[in-house]
Amino acid sequence: MTVDRILPTDEAHDLLDLATELADRELAPRAAGFEERAEFPREVLRTLGRAGLLGLPYAEEHGGAAQPYEVYLQVLEILASRWLAVAEAVSVHTLSCYPLAQFGTDEQRKLLPAMVGGELLGAYCLSEPQGGSDAAALTTRAVRDGDAYLVDGTKAWITHAQVADFYNIFCRTGGPGPKGISCLLADRDTPGIAPQAAERTMGLRASPVAQIAFDSARVPAERLIGGEGAGFTIAMSALDSGRLGIAACAVGLAQAALDYAVGYARERQQFGKAIIDFQGLGFTLADLATQISAARALTLAAARLRDAGRPYSIEAAKAKLFATDVAMRVTTDAVQVLGGAGYVADHPVERYMREAKVLQIVEGTNQIQRLVISRALAKG
Repeated sequence: MTVDRILPTDEAHDLLDLATELADRELAPRAAGFEERAEFPREVLRTLGRAGLLGLPYAEEHGGAAQPYEVYLQVLEILASRWLAVAEAVSVHTLSCYPLAQFGTDEQRKLLPAMVGGELLGAYCLSEPQGGSDAAALTTRAVRDGDAYLVDGTKAWITHAQVADFYNIFCRTGGPGPKGISCLLADRDTPGIAPQAAERTMGLRASPVAQIAFDSARVPAERLIGGEGAGFTIAMSALDSGRLGIAACAVGLAQAALDYAVGYARERQQFGKAIIDFQGLGFTLADLATQISAARALTLAAARLRDAGRPYSIEAAKAKLFATDVAMRVTTDAVQVLGGAGYVADHPVERYMREAKVLQIVEGTNQIQRLVISRALAKG
């Protein structure tokens, strides 16, 4: 189904047309095979980078496209509607560029063109085996040793762990709590950095997720981003943007599931008519379509606040919470619409359902989003 969009510029229309063309040509035909093989589509990410789709929200002087976040998110939605693993990779990579783009020095930012151009792929190393939601309690430590930091510890659930070219490492350089956390930017070939075996995940099997062990990994001090003690502020600021990326991915996935379910319901005949004409099923699809539109509107409203330079953290939390819950509901109901056919891999809705679950977990679980929102309400 065609989504009727209001975009700020003609250039934005052209970008969405380009994203649609690439998604139809490069993503959709490959998704099922790569997911079945659990193979990461690195060349697809390079293609998107060369087309300018990996640096959309970043400044032109750093190799980006200087696009509003509302445009970037709609590109992400289109990619997710064809292949969620690629859209999530774009979202994670964009998140991985954020610390350097927003908090780096002019000298450090010389690395950005290769990053936002897609030749270098990023990973965001915040979570740990014993500390996911409680990021302020992380234990990975970096100790200054001359002109470098020696990093020791373990990160967990790191997207692109085995395929990334650079890592944002959030580590403790000071005392306990958020003020003791810093951010280091490390190259993949740094001695002492060892990605572990990939996790066996329910969905997004083409997206490698693994732990990373740091054993006295020597990271040059000039790769400290934002100064010692700035890491927690950087991490939380980046996650506000990242949550909008996941919300957009959820909208795209939900739209794909609805479109497939509607197409099937129009064709499937029972009792002498298409099953979409049965009110019980038709009303279900109507509710799903309405929820997707609401999720899209909530996500773009938060993005427009960001673009206007206004506070948007709470709205980002609402968007991530609502959109990912909608994606879970829509994909589950899409399987139900197909009945037994929805439970087999011949149809993509079973994959959509498996993939939707992780969106309720990454970039802060939906329980954490509720905590963020409720605390804001309590403060008035």
